[in-house]
Amino acid sequence: MLKIQEIRELIRLVNESNIVEFVYEHDGSKIKMKKAGAAEQVVVAPPKVDVPPAAVVQQQTPVTPVVEKVEVKEEARPEKQVVATENLHTITSPMVGTFYAAPSPDAAPYVKVGDKVKKDTIVCIVEAMKLFNEIEAEVDGEIVEVLVKNGQLVEYGQPLFLVKPE
Repeated sequence: MLKIQEIRELIRLVNESNIVEFVYEHDGSKIKMKKAGAAEQVVVAPPKVDVPPAAVVQQQTPVTPVVEKVEVKEEARPEKQVVATENLHTITSPMVGTFYAAPSPDAAPYVKVGDKVKKDTIVCIVEAMKLFNEIEAEVDGEIVEVLVKNGQLVEYGQPLFLVKPE
């Protein structure tokens, strides 16, 4: 079973992400989190009423369910500088967590645009539930673009860096 602090951290991560619903199951325990105000598909079925055959039923005014229309609007996102991703390697996040570009707040970042990296070069840290996971470059090459900001919440598979392979 998860400790209360780990559950609080999960709640914080889900709240700060684009995740609408999160389910965690382990050893017979289940945690389900759902953001309030999330757009849902509503299915309304008329209630089933069992009436004994001998009963006299008076005609009633039919009940019409009211379903409000929910609109989901896409947020306007600022235009980013477009970098041709053809022939570039993308370093992605292997987990949900917080991206850190440096080993500590007052230290220099592991890498910046223009830096040469080797396969085993550490490019960042992704912190998940108080565990700091070092992320390696995976290829030899040059950092072309850093796609996330320091301290930003990242999701599984989210691109972090673009690398021009050698």
